[in-house]
Amino acid sequence: MHKNGLMMQYFEWYVENDGKHWERLKEDAKHLHEIGVTSVWIPPCFKGLDKNDNGYGIYDLYDLGEFNQKGTVRTKYGTKEELIAAIDELHKYDIQVYADVVLNHKAGADKTERFKAVEVNPDDRNQKISDAYEIEGWTEFTFPGRKGKYSDFHWHWYHFSGTDYNQETEKKAIYRIEGQHKGWADDETVDNEFGNYDYLMFADIDYSHPEVIEETKKWANWFIEETGVDGFRLDAVKHINEKFISELRESIEAKFGKQFFIVGEYWDQDYTNLKSYLDSQDYKLDLFDVGLHHQLENASKMGREFDLTHLFDQTLIKNNPMQAVTFVDNHDSQPSQSLESFVEPWFKPIAYGVIFLRKEGYPVLFYGDYYGIKGENPIEPHRDMIDKLLYVKKQYAYGDQTDYFDHGNCIGWTRSGNEEYPNGCAIVISNSETGYKDMFVGKEKKGFIYEDYLGHCKDTVTIDEEGNGHFLVEGGSISVWVNKEE
Repeated sequence: MHKNGLMMQYFEWYVENDGKHWERLKEDAKHLHEIGVTSVWIPPCFKGLDKNDNGYGIYDLYDLGEFNQKGTVRTKYGTKEELIAAIDELHKYDIQVYADVVLNHKAGADKTERFKAVEVNPDDRNQKISDAYEIEGWTEFTFPGRKGKYSDFHWHWYHFSGTDYNQETEKKAIYRIEGQHKGWADDETVDNEFGNYDYLMFADIDYSHPEVIEETKKWANWFIEETGVDGFRLDAVKHINEKFISELRESIEAKFGKQFFIVGEYWDQDYTNLKSYLDSQDYKLDLFDVGLHHQLENASKMGREFDLTHLFDQTLIKNNPMQAVTFVDNHDSQPSQSLESFVEPWFKPIAYGVIFLRKEGYPVLFYGDYYGIKGENPIEPHRDMIDKLLYVKKQYAYGDQTDYFDHGNCIGWTRSGNEEYPNGCAIVISNSETGYKDMFVGKEKKGFIYEDYLGHCKDTVTIDEEGNGHFLVEGGSISVWVNKEE
């Protein structure tokens, strides 16, 4: 699946709320195939709090833009019919579709309920700061607009472990719901920032409750059959009981086979935490390489102070390449979002060169970098440069990889090519002044003339008798050297 694969995250935070996103995606399918996209990660396609909701304020997982709920039939992105039509069109071009699945919480309950809860310290959720008392929380979900179609399951307070609002007193706090077998997920099964990071937002789902486990597995089967999606991007897995994620994965695998793809979003730049999560899942799912994203961000902000020979320290791509989904930026890291950590524009070509042209990892192209970011502070896209890198990825970035990581401000690597794509390529990166790398591309290529496909260096390079080339790079730039096409 990852064989020179390319995933595209087909949304950014400020996509227009015009209900036309699934239509745009459908119309774009042929073009995506032409540039080498092999899978598309779509935004959450379920009914949220209202039609402006990006899909993370999740209300009803069974409503894909089909029922009049929360003041709208469509979601921000369109209707169920348009969603299915887009998926079908992508499949025609052999593009897999990965759904963004939000299982951590529910929002926009239909009614309040009364139950006992304790307030906990937001900085240490294992520490109670009140006795148990009765609150009125938004925890009853009956989905009146859907009227029991697909599932008659109703959610009640005992299906949740926490909430953040007491209607009776209009008080905002983190409330842990009390009752038999109630509490946060075990410390061992969720991230331990803030003592226990089970609680993230809204009404937090309790994945130790047997009815919840059963209903969620049932929903996943329904959703995959209903839409034909090929995989899941699981949102916020560090806040969800890891035993449940294992169980869900096994349930999906039993019904749909091992080829169903799952990537988890575990936002943590400490490699040891990602490794322990992979351990808990028997390495049967992939994770986003958050460590690499932060390295790219740091490199873009530190300029020549950043030592490029350490670019892959603490990354999945270095330690668990088979499980690494690599990305430059996404909807959470873009400016003014919760995990803002945006890679500086001068470094974007370098960063995409790193994820597209390396042998390891399953790279993701971000919609916002390719089509631009909207909203109050729009950001221009890097489409022309990305198209060139994608062309090289598709035509040249194959075969063995040899690294020349011997200078803190200038590194390079070569790809040898394979039987089908024998040419290979040579990549050089600088984060300070003009530099060069003498690199071996193969004796069989002696006398070949190489050019910088990105057009930054105007001179050509002739491969010598021994199969080496003297490959240049401009300051603060990337050059991708390929055999000159006659």
